[in-house]
Amino acid sequence: MRLRNSVFWGILAVLFAGFFLALFLLIRFFQSPPAAAPTPTLPPAGTAAPSPTLNPSASPSPSPTPGPTGKIVYACQVSARANHDQICLMNADGSGIRRLTFDDSFENYYPSFSPDGNSVVYSSNRTGGYELYELDLVSGNLVQLTHGIGEVAAPAISPDGRLIVFADNIGQFSRIWLMNRDGSDPHQVYALYGVDSLDPTWSPDGARILFASGAGTEKLLYTINLDGSGLQPVSTEFRTRGRSDWSRDGSRIASYAGSSWNWNIYLMNADGTGLHLLQVGGVALAPAFSPDGQWIVFTGYLDHPGDPNGCEIYVMQLEGTRITRLTYNDYCDWQPRWGP
Repeated sequence: MRLRNSVFWGILAVLFAGFFLALFLLIRFFQSPPAAAPTPTLPPAGTAAPSPTLNPSASPSPSPTPGPTGKIVYACQVSARANHDQICLMNADGSGIRRLTFDDSFENYYPSFSPDGNSVVYSSNRTGGYELYELDLVSGNLVQLTHGIGEVAAPAISPDGRLIVFADNIGQFSRIWLMNRDGSDPHQVYALYGVDSLDPTWSPDGARILFASGAGTEKLLYTINLDGSGLQPVSTEFRTRGRSDWSRDGSRIASYAGSSWNWNIYLMNADGTGLHLLQVGGVALAPAFSPDGQWIVFTGYLDHPGDPNGCEIYVMQLEGTRITRLTYNDYCDWQPRWGP
């Protein structure tokens, strides 16, 4: 009996000891502090932390070349009769067409803008002989500039607005003349007996005059100083029909050449190098640069080949792309010049 009691109390003591040991361990477990988070690895002092890698955004698509701006003045044969041209004006996209002259019994042609675009100079035989006039587009005031010095045509105002260069036919042949903007002091700059010198235009700095001189369709392009000195051929190879233009940045010259109904527009560097044909898909002539130098306006028979009354006004980008027809008439539109 005593043995059983001893065994009983021994077992009970072991159980109590195990219980208190388990309780002690459980309390220590819940009182232990949480494990510390690992310390991040930092770059050495003075070294920038690497930025996250991002997917590069797609490069923006290039903006399309804007369309032509400014205004274009030209001769419009509204009566459908040769030698009865009038002067017309339109926006460079072909909108806003309006007549500037209304004397249908006379010839009004060879228009060009003043540098600020506020007036137009042109030739007219409204008084009998051909004289030069300037029309103020703001006030509508018309001023006759020449008085009986010859059959004058193709006027162009200098970039500084002070002078006008023009062609003057005295007798049988045309010559290059110059005068003040108000018509005073008209005088000859260049003439060569036996040939025509015509279609003058200005260098962008106003220091030289570009013109064509020669017989028939075999004319050369020349430049000359305002006092008549420094005559220099642009090219000894290119033979032009006449009407040419000098780009506003001074780098290029546009002209045209070819036999009748085979006229083509050519572009060259200002020194005559780099001559090349602009393919426009038809007969084209009389080019002129836009003020920004990115476009050319010209007279073309692209849609009415061989029709004497089928000439229209077209524009194209500098190298012959984006050709756009601007006029749609039953008569000839020609001699375009571009202004702001």
